[in-house]
Formats: sequence, C-alpha cells, structure tokens
Amino acid sequence: MQYGLVFVTIGTEEEAKAIASTLVEMKLAACVSIAPTQSVYRWQGQIDGDREWQLTIKTDLALFSRLEAKIQELHSYEVPEIIAIAIVAGSPSYLNWMDESMQNN
Repeated sequence: MQYGLVFVTIGTEEEAKAIASTLVEMKLAACVSIAPTQSVYRWQGQIDGDREWQLTIKTDLALFSRLEAKIQELHSYEVPEIIAIAIVAGSPSYLNWMDESMQNN
C-alpha cells in the first residue's frame, strides 16, 4: 500500500460530509477529516477569499486516479483542489487499520 493524504477544499459543510461519506463507503479512503478553513486565492485575475471546508483524506495513493475521478464527479467547483502527499512513516497500528479499512478495493 502507498499510504498518503489527499487534500480537497469544498465550499459547504454539507458537500464536504457527502463527499467524505462516499469516499469511505466506496473504500477509496480509510478516513476523511473535515475542518473549517479560510482560503485566500487568485481566481479569474482577482484576489478572493472564502470560508471553506478542508478534507484530509487518508488513502492508498495507488487508488488516486479513482479517488480523483470520484471527487471531480461530486465536487461543485470548476477547478477543485485535489493534491496528494505521501505518508513516509506512521504508527504501524494506524497503517494496519488503513489497510483493513480499504481491503477488497
């Protein structure tokens, strides 16, 4: 398993919960944490800022293409943030739990 974190920002708490639940249900993620965040960004030539919801998705990066496709399908943004980083080390018991949570995928 290629353990990793995928970060996604979403405009509403309801959409964040719906996407998180779908990803866990489909075993594309072992766990998804949801937290409020404030983003500042450039969009269409303007500096803007919004309150958003940050998903931190714990997953197997071997599933990234399927995970990304599902997020793109469900996400309301024209250009959603979907970025991944590798987990280089972790507690063996947590990593084993991740394995078990995404088995048969």
